[in-house]
Amino acid sequence: MASTALQPLNSALVPAVERPVRILPIPWRDPHTVSPEELREHIATLEQACRENPHSADLRTCLGMAYAMNYEAYKSMDALEAAVQLDGAHFFAQLKYSELLYRLRALPRAEQETLKAVGLAGNGWELSLARKQLQEIRRLIREGTQKPEWNKSLVRPASLLMVAMVVLTLILKVLR
Repeated sequence: MASTALQPLNSALVPAVERPVRILPIPWRDPHTVSPEELREHIATLEQACRENPHSADLRTCLGMAYAMNYEAYKSMDALEAAVQLDGAHFFAQLKYSELLYRLRALPRAEQETLKAVGLAGNGWELSLARKQLQEIRRLIREGTQKPEWNKSLVRPASLLMVAMVVLTLILKVLR
């Protein structure tokens, strides 16, 4: 067996033999083919497997993907960050982490993380996946489709707005 993943037929865990994972587990290849009930079962099984194997980047990557499919962005981010921390050379953990950042439109950070995935690619297929994602991220950055970075305090503008509202209210009271 080639990877730590869920077997689609019997949900038995298979230990990792080769590193890194080269083919994604069956349930995650097409998110539209997994029902919400089946997804909940996979998440529960993966959570249990992560408790039993806390040092498995493969399991954490699959769990992060499952959370993302279930629209649980924070849990997905936690699981994928843990996978990247557990194994810094794990291509799919890095790629899926950067993909989540891309989908959340944290584009500068997604670009940095995708560049790491490009460096970890072990074959042409992985390299093409990472490059395609990087190309899309850079297109979105050029077109300005990203969340603004809130790196400045809003205290001063909010205070000025409050003062302006108070002054306007006083002026209207006096003119009545």
